[in-house]
Amino acid sequence: MLFKSIISLSRRQKSSILLAVDVLLVPLSFCLALLLLSEGSGTLSLIRSHVLELPLLIVEAGMLSQVLGLSRIKLREYQGEAVMRSAVLAASMTITSALQSRFAEVAQAPGLHVVFGLLYFTAFFFSRVGLTRILTAIYRNSRTLSRVAIYGAGRTGMALARELRNSDDFVVCAFLDDNATLAGMTMNGVPIHSGVHAARVIEQYKINRVIIAMPSVSTDKQTFISKRLENLGLQVHSLPAFTQIHGGKELLDLLRPVGTAALLCRDPLSHELTAGRNAYRDANVLISGAGGSIGLELCRQVVSCRPKRLVLYELSELALYNAEAEMRVLTEATGVEIVPVLGSVADRVQVMQVLDEHDIEIVLHAAAYKHVPLVEMNARAGMANNVLGTAILARAAREAQVKRFVLVSTDKAVRPGNLMGASKRLAELIVQDLAARPGNTVFSIVRFGNVLGSSGSVVPLFQEQIARGGPVTLTDKRVTRYFMTIQEASRLVLLAGSFAEGGEVFVLDMGKPVKIIELARRLIESSGFTVRDAHNPDGDIEIVTTGLRPGEKLHEELMVRKGAQTTAHPKIISVREDHLSELATAAALRDLREAIDRGSDVDVISVVARAVPEYAPQSLPASSLQCQVVKAQRTERTAELPAG
Repeated sequence: MLFKSIISLSRRQKSSILLAVDVLLVPLSFCLALLLLSEGSGTLSLIRSHVLELPLLIVEAGMLSQVLGLSRIKLREYQGEAVMRSAVLAASMTITSALQSRFAEVAQAPGLHVVFGLLYFTAFFFSRVGLTRILTAIYRNSRTLSRVAIYGAGRTGMALARELRNSDDFVVCAFLDDNATLAGMTMNGVPIHSGVHAARVIEQYKINRVIIAMPSVSTDKQTFISKRLENLGLQVHSLPAFTQIHGGKELLDLLRPVGTAALLCRDPLSHELTAGRNAYRDANVLISGAGGSIGLELCRQVVSCRPKRLVLYELSELALYNAEAEMRVLTEATGVEIVPVLGSVADRVQVMQVLDEHDIEIVLHAAAYKHVPLVEMNARAGMANNVLGTAILARAAREAQVKRFVLVSTDKAVRPGNLMGASKRLAELIVQDLAARPGNTVFSIVRFGNVLGSSGSVVPLFQEQIARGGPVTLTDKRVTRYFMTIQEASRLVLLAGSFAEGGEVFVLDMGKPVKIIELARRLIESSGFTVRDAHNPDGDIEIVTTGLRPGEKLHEELMVRKGAQTTAHPKIISVREDHLSELATAAALRDLREAIDRGSDVDVISVVARAVPEYAPQSLPASSLQCQVVKAQRTERTAELPAG
């Protein structure tokens, strides 16, 4: 409680304490100077003879401390100029003391006032240093102490503030509220500030956590507020709706983390991946799949780097419309040119025209069909987009002498167990082949784990099932996946594009994989419900298993080969993996085009299986696949026979 009282002091209260210290040091320093010069004899009589001088010196010290602003300087900022100001104060006290003694004609020891001034400066200096160390120790020893702002000054916010006041873990520093009439008021000693000034309040009070205490406000508005606060680097929690608050339960027990990053089993790296921005400044950048989850976040991140031109390349008209509308708003004050292009990366003519017309320097290729079951059932469409589209865009970038090309890939490309993963691995092989050839374009690849909150990912599915009251379905209780946030994924792409040398595969150190069943439990509990299982038959929502889908693996990997290397960023790993020869790559692409033109899914999958040996197709009977492989081998042997 003492720690809380000290840390929760207002700026004015802290200034008053420092001013009191400055004043109290005057009589202490003066008496100590008399004691040193008198060598212990007649000290009391000397003090009595100077007793009338002390009140004047005390008043002067207080006034000068205020004038020089010493009491308003934060302890951690007491250095340099602040030390010089304290020296000026001590010198002024020395002169004033000497003048007073002379006019009062008081007997004094030689050098008294000089010794007093030196002692006062020394005491002043070490008092500030000592207080700084004490406060530092308090903060360090109070690791669980959080400086909290409550968003919402209504009844729920007041009740939460009263409860937090009795907690040893939190200090409520301020209220935030969107009601402008409350701004400037004080509630139970806690000031209320407007929500629009959140950034200023957070800086003023050094807030590290915000609790949204507005259970009656719509979910959309709470989501908007939480995202705005998370962008300020804060932990954001919320209270569930009153309909989910069970009687007798303390409000602290109902706090829920807000945002998908709270579901990670590690600290998010979004704020660490900030390097590499200069590579995109004043550059012409093209992002394929700009309307998708990753593509749109890439657009946001690139815009913040201040490129000269940003080309949004997107197949979906609606997605492109929404992406352009958002980018127009984000670039109003920056002057970045936004160019929306509706089209497919498999259209070579259009791709070449766009690259040439807009003088593209950097390509971030995020366009792909990524949903495993859909690609499994639509082999031709999946391969045409993911493989041939990548080949066309990458080769066009090489011909146009684009400086950098970054392919966005997936951990499902590592020893793929499904057609989508195999298509991404084949796309990687195409990019690796181009990287091995001489040219001016630097090709690189970035592999992600699962991206929290992206379209079609497991999190939105679970949230939808929870909103319906359950059950939450998962394929197998043993399934694990690597997870990252959209912000982490996008920054990883930007970094790879900035320091790639050519041919590398970049992966993010994402810690340990997450059990999907544990993710489901956290989502249920973060929504204010309990899991219904054998241990809790009266719970709210049940988790059921449905069995692995075709092509789905229990565990994903991030690398095929061992021997990963560190990069310029400690959280990013670089690997160089085996790839096909130029002839083998060209043959695989030729066979794939022919199979797609014939309209045979069996032929398409067989071509992919030959090009990616570690891929074991599950969409075809083994006998059918074997026949295709034998047929291909016979064709190759026939082609090798001499003519005639």
